[in-house]
Amino acid sequence: MAKYSDLSDGELTSLLKEGDREAFTAIYDRYFRLLHTHAYKWLRNREETRDVIHEIFLRLWEKREFLSLEHGLPGYLYTSVRNMIFNLLSRKRIESEYLISLGGFINQGECMTDHLVRERQLVEMIEYELASMPPKMRKVFQLSRKENLSHKEISETLDISEQTVRKHIQHALKILRFRLGLYLLFYFLTRL
Repeated sequence: MAKYSDLSDGELTSLLKEGDREAFTAIYDRYFRLLHTHAYKWLRNREETRDVIHEIFLRLWEKREFLSLEHGLPGYLYTSVRNMIFNLLSRKRIESEYLISLGGFINQGECMTDHLVRERQLVEMIEYELASMPPKMRKVFQLSRKENLSHKEISETLDISEQTVRKHIQHALKILRFRLGLYLLFYFLTRL
């Protein structure tokens, strides 16, 4: 029998379909560099190019029994390389878009989570300070700020003067500004 390197593509393909490993090796040796050069022009990455070419030859071996080479072996191999490159580039584009989208979502999520945590901490600090106020002042402040009652409605509900309601609210706000101001100052100083 003639040397495998001397055989035509058609003869090598016939032997390949029969499972001849030496025919496969001859095809590999004949087309590896050509396909590598062709793929590298698109990918510009030696590792990816090598992976694509090896994948093409792996599929060629796996599908050898069912090969239908209407346009010849070179046409089949070049088409396979082109299709695999297009799939790879498409997958990379989708991955890139996904990563960009994910990065935006993570940044937005961190921001939202951070704001929610800070808001909850601030509410807890306010509740703590309210709990430490005298009962009458706390009640007036809660009716004013949480239940949105007017000074007149609060005075009627608690049977106290509007002036007393106003003084309780002013005093409560003064306490909160002072204490929360200290908390916020301490918070920012410990974050530096």
